Amino acid sequence: MKKVLIITYYWPPAGGPGVQRWLKFVKYLPEYSIEPIVYIPENPTYPLIDNDLVDEVNPQVTIIKHRITEPYNWASAFSKKDTKKISSGIIPNKQKQSFMQRLMLWVRGNLFIPDARVLWVKPSVNYLSNYIQEHGIDTVITTGPPHSLHLIGLELKKQLAVKWFADFRDPWTTIGYHKELKLSKTAAKKHKQLESEVLNTADHVIVTSPTTKKEFEAITDKPITVITNGYDVSKVGRQPLDEKFTLAHIGSLLSERNPKALWQAIKELIDENSDFKNAFELKLIGAVSQEVLNTINEFELTSYVNNMGYISHTEALVQQRKSQVLLLVEIDSPDTRCIIPGKLFEYMVSERPILAIGPEGADIESIIKTTNTGVFTTYTEKDKIKETLQNYFDLYQKKELKSHAIGLQQYSRKNLTGQLESILKR
Repeated sequence: MKKVLIITYYWPPAGGPGVQRWLKFVKYLPEYSIEPIVYIPENPTYPLIDNDLVDEVNPQVTIIKHRITEPYNWASAFSKKDTKKISSGIIPNKQKQSFMQRLMLWVRGNLFIPDARVLWVKPSVNYLSNYIQEHGIDTVITTGPPHSLHLIGLELKKQLAVKWFADFRDPWTTIGYHKELKLSKTAAKKHKQLESEVLNTADHVIVTSPTTKKEFEAITDKPITVITNGYDVSKVGRQPLDEKFTLAHIGSLLSERNPKALWQAIKELIDENSDFKNAFELKLIGAVSQEVLNTINEFELTSYVNNMGYISHTEALVQQRKSQVLLLVEIDSPDTRCIIPGKLFEYMVSERPILAIGPEGADIESIIKTTNTGVFTTYTEKDKIKETLQNYFDLYQKKELKSHAIGLQQYSRKNLTGQLESILKR
């Protein structure tokens, strides 16, 4: 059986979307005659914890660990709340950032390049160099973010000439929050340099979206394969639907994920339709920025909000199947056209219709259209958003609201692992 070393920062009990991709690949790789060996930090600082995911780890999988020095531990001594927010990707609006938040962003962007886990690179290379040689491993996979993990792969490639696959769950220098890090010209240049070196040294690059592939093709001529995220066989079956007409957003609602056209459309429907007013509920599941909550309040929608906070992945699956309509919101920027959230695929198999709002030309638009799982709109299409909600509400009143998906099998985790196996064994 072929041995493959997988270097990842996020691993159970870490919660959030970052852990799902490789947790599932590791689950299915043995079925393709590949033995995964997972390397993770011994003492990580995870902004989200989901102990339910620990049960999904195959107890027969080899997991090796090494200590990491986490700057977020130092920062939390000054402001635990700000540290947790920034480490989980919630960056406050520029005009409302405190001095401590501005300082933390500057330090994060300029002193820790490419990210705050860079101090794990050198000790990991030293540790893994010996491990790889002792155990006869010839293939290494690094997955980011944090993109500092790709620097581990870069050094192992240079030292041992292993075959190296660099997996990008998100882009590097074009990711939405990158420009919020208050980078100096020197720091910005360093990020670009490291990104180019990684892309041009790896034997194969894996990305999650066609747009990211196109961006990277302008930087490297190395082979690039798109393997999206996907859905797994769920332990959660059908659920009784909410009695209310619930619109549920599951995941983080960052400050820049704040579609005013949606809030305006909901406000108009409430004012114009008493049945809608009495039935509507907005479920927010996960971290929500204060800016978003403030905007919802400006549209007088606070009384319709059920703010459930962060819940386990299992409970999130339950809520997906209970909710009448599922809301997907991506930041309105050309930089986020490539983002295909992992939850989209779980949304698609929930049998609930999706209302997706994002930037023009977003990769999620074509997926939603070709699978017939919902409606995609941009931030400026208030009338289309309103019409979609009205149509869904009419079907809800008739008890006929349901998604009629097609062609979802291509996005199953097992199928996607087969795609991974095909490039690992080339």
